Amino acid sequence: MGILQIVIVLAVLVALVKPVGNYVYHVFSNEPNRQDRIFGPFERLIYFLIGLKSRAGMTWKKYALSFLLTNIVLVAVGYVILRVQQYLPLNPNGIGNMEQTLSFNTIISFITNTNLQDYSGETGLSYFSQMVVIMMMMFTSAATGFSVAIAFVRGITSKGETIGNFFEDFVKAHTRIFLPASVLVTLLLVALQVPQTLDPTLTVTTLEGAVQSIAIGPVAALESIKHIGTNGGGFFGVNSAHPFENPSPLTNVIEILSMWALPASLPYVYGRFAKNRKQGWVIFSAMMTLFLLFLSLIHFSELRGNPAINAMGIDASQGSMEGKEVRFGIPQSTLFTAVTTAATTGTVNNMHDTLTPLGGLGALGEMMLNVVFGGKGVGLINMLMYAILGVFLCGLMVGRTPEFLGRKIEPREMKLIAVAILAHPFLILVPTAIAFMTDLGRGAITNPGAHGISQVLYQYVSSAANNGSGFEGLADNTPFWNISTGLVMLFGRYIFMIAMLAVAGSLVRKQWVPETVGTFRTDNKLFYGILIGTVLIIGALTFLPAIVLGPIAEHLKLG
Repeated sequence: MGILQIVIVLAVLVALVKPVGNYVYHVFSNEPNRQDRIFGPFERLIYFLIGLKSRAGMTWKKYALSFLLTNIVLVAVGYVILRVQQYLPLNPNGIGNMEQTLSFNTIISFITNTNLQDYSGETGLSYFSQMVVIMMMMFTSAATGFSVAIAFVRGITSKGETIGNFFEDFVKAHTRIFLPASVLVTLLLVALQVPQTLDPTLTVTTLEGAVQSIAIGPVAALESIKHIGTNGGGFFGVNSAHPFENPSPLTNVIEILSMWALPASLPYVYGRFAKNRKQGWVIFSAMMTLFLLFLSLIHFSELRGNPAINAMGIDASQGSMEGKEVRFGIPQSTLFTAVTTAATTGTVNNMHDTLTPLGGLGALGEMMLNVVFGGKGVGLINMLMYAILGVFLCGLMVGRTPEFLGRKIEPREMKLIAVAILAHPFLILVPTAIAFMTDLGRGAITNPGAHGISQVLYQYVSSAANNGSGFEGLADNTPFWNISTGLVMLFGRYIFMIAMLAVAGSLVRKQWVPETVGTFRTDNKLFYGILIGTVLIIGALTFLPAIVLGPIAEHLKLG
């Protein structure tokens, strides 16, 4: 029955790819379509209010500068609100101002679509901050990532055109995708008993006569955009394990599909832009193959149980249920874990610190590779980066200048791709080493041995991949961890995005080369295998030593 539950969700996801992909393509194709009648008047009003008189295409430098300046303004506004929230309205519980290093970490976390939380939402933020800062950035960070992904796709598929206009893409992402989808999912969650209110914390008397405080708030609205925007985070400290955030298996499936449908549809969108849908399905198939490998590792590791607990004679017939909700069980817990780390969402319905060593390895692996669907455009861009690299390597082996989608791949593009590929492990492994070399870093580790290594490694992997989930056994709300993870999130987001926009800008200016019999095809089974092999080989070369010291060593120690 557990496998059947997973198969049904996978089947629904695959069925959604084409209709969602077609919708997203029409949003960003800039071709007249029926959507314009519905959203056009509202968008023109927004363009007028922000002073956007021309929606002409931008160079990659102007596009990058536009999204950077927009993000800087949002960061400044959000930071100020967090620092003075106790004086602002909609604070019925009297929550104080957020400490400065925690404010820095939080604001960077949410603008980078990471949503790493070193605080508990119900006690650390007012309703005003939850809605005006956190939810606002869940929309804007997702729209920024989506816009950059579409610009990159335009750059590598269009013939002599620009990569688009950032402000037009940014507005359309809000009006045509995230706002409508969030309203729909919010209504579904409210109908399924997720709270949506501005009332203060409830004070109730239990059956035993004790007085208990129960936190409530605008939960459903935050839940919808946190999943649709692959943001993560949570209204409550325990995230989607909380019965108010995720009360039933049905809401669990809705949240899984919410965070997975858009990233899974982007390869199909890429195929539409490339005028070759087989290209899109090859990318999707490679992503799904990697996902199924990691899902199988997580699921069967958790189903097998913890050898240490099994040796104590405790009934483990249901698998390793430590840290998991009974209402979800192993199947929906492991599927949620695989999807949230694949889609770089970061929301959790079970505590990843309690995963078996190989289960934790599966979650780590998806974030380390950062190509298994990914968040709003991240997975697609990364996979296309590996696709270009694979084409380049194949071209070198046959002594031919490599071409991708009719453009020659030359040293400039490969240098930029090398920067993007190497920046990710650098931002993970160097801070991890520093954390172990300093008392400030080691002092936060709550588990000795290999599991402690996994805790620190997971924290920086999650930050660099803009995922935001954590092993949660790490005492990380300190200036050292707030600042270090904040910087990793910042550089992990923007170095990669700028480098990939530069690649798109370089390719869009190149003359298109007609396909010949000697052109290496990228829409067949051979390239599917090359693509997966390239990803796995580079991932192993960069991360295998760290994995051996952490989860693999812990697994071997448990026997």
